[in-house]
Amino acid sequence: MPGFAKPHFAEKLYARLVTPELERWVASIPKPVGSYGYDPWGYNEDRFKLALGVAKWLYDRYFRVTAHGLEHVPKTGRLLVVANHSGQLPMDGVLLGVALATNPHGPRLARAMIERFFPTVPWIGNYLNALGGVIGDPLNCSKMLELEEAIIVFPEGVRGSGKLYKHRYQLQRFGAGFMHLAMNHQAPIVPVGIVGCEETMPAIANLRPLARWLGLPYLPVAPPVPLPARVVLNFGAPRSFAPAASEAEVNERVEEVKAQIRALIDAGLKQRKSVF
Repeated sequence: MPGFAKPHFAEKLYARLVTPELERWVASIPKPVGSYGYDPWGYNEDRFKLALGVAKWLYDRYFRVTAHGLEHVPKTGRLLVVANHSGQLPMDGVLLGVALATNPHGPRLARAMIERFFPTVPWIGNYLNALGGVIGDPLNCSKMLELEEAIIVFPEGVRGSGKLYKHRYQLQRFGAGFMHLAMNHQAPIVPVGIVGCEETMPAIANLRPLARWLGLPYLPVAPPVPLPARVVLNFGAPRSFAPAASEAEVNERVEEVKAQIRALIDAGLKQRKSVF
């Protein structure tokens, strides 16, 4: 129409990514922010909506994620979502966050505990922060649980994310920190088995000397961008744990959760019809 200014490209892109449905999801997520629109960890709703729009496109179109058991995720209250880790880049945390934020049984903003080096990576750090990512520090976790937050935890840490392709779906040692948090804060644990992220960036080698020189936990020889592997997420029923009598009992409980995740991974491998 004459005299009608065409929307700027960025505005068109924003409208395409931040759909009315996504706006409704975000609006229904209980998330208090300060007068400037941020929470103490840097979450901002406008940035979150745009980041979620991008991640939702990847979730639906690129990785074609299938999620089972989302009805197990409590709609409110403190929560630890504990999953296996893989894929060199934290795409597993991003996809878990999308599944929880768009959960038809009750959307939740889940705060992913990320490795300390990711915020130093250009663009990646800001993107993860906008999606709710927070440095994986026990103090951060404790404060967020006291505020009734949902937290995504990968107990394998870099041992899981940086493993080679030949070790795919072999769970690495779990740290016990998540179990202490669950017991101390009476937070239920929802185990999750993730299948597919192992194939997104298959690493055939780790350049350890160069990684140490660069101050990185690992430097994989892998594809430069994630491959479009199909991803399956299996959420298990929540479990609560009373305080333990000893560290040995804590370790037994950690192994119980690990075994649950192993079973959920095995189920996902059977459910997936093809890698790509």
